[in-house]
Amino acid sequence: MSVVDSHKLREQLSLYFIMGTANCRKSPEETLKAAIKGGATMFQFREKGPSALHGQALLELAKSLQCLCRAEGVPFIINDDIELAIQLDADGVHIGQEDEPAASIRQRLGSGKIIGVSAHNLAEVQQAISDGADYLGIGPVYPTPSKDDARAVQGTRLITEIREKGIDIPLVGIGGITAANTAPVIAAGADGISVISAIAGAADATAAAREFVQAIERAHIRP
Repeated sequence: MSVVDSHKLREQLSLYFIMGTANCRKSPEETLKAAIKGGATMFQFREKGPSALHGQALLELAKSLQCLCRAEGVPFIINDDIELAIQLDADGVHIGQEDEPAASIRQRLGSGKIIGVSAHNLAEVQQAISDGADYLGIGPVYPTPSKDDARAVQGTRLITEIREKGIDIPLVGIGGITAANTAPVIAAGADGISVISAIAGAADATAAAREFVQAIERAHIRP
């Protein structure tokens, strides 16, 4: 059973930055520093693709990024790699539908760690909640260049449907989100947005993150 503070988690999910070496225009460390400076509230280390690091190189980069997060009080989440998360005592993990179920991961990580699950339909949403997920990543909301295995684009429909059914678990939208199209995601009921390329691939990651922060703030005050 999770003891993660749901209210605090909603705030931390506001601007959820995700990246690995393949996504960065500059070094991962520079990119993460800049994103946090611009207002990123949570970070997920997602090392994927043909050029992905492995072994000691992966461990060293993960440690370096974790240190940056800890210094700024930003939760450090690891994508998929449960062993690495345990080794580093990361703040949590994010898993997909093809990964180990959240229930068994909870047994391995303990009650105080954040577990996020990607969900693409109501059945997956309900299963993830039953398994003890702390938050759900819903998408892809818009077309995305960041994932080769991305599913069919579904807009904000599922986020709206989840909220209309009275399901109150923290939600974050993901997939092709830019500052310009953030508002509908928040309006549908998401607590935050996940961003990869719009920040990691920006010439100025700090400015890009600030744009998102402003877009999120505007979305929350719209009637």
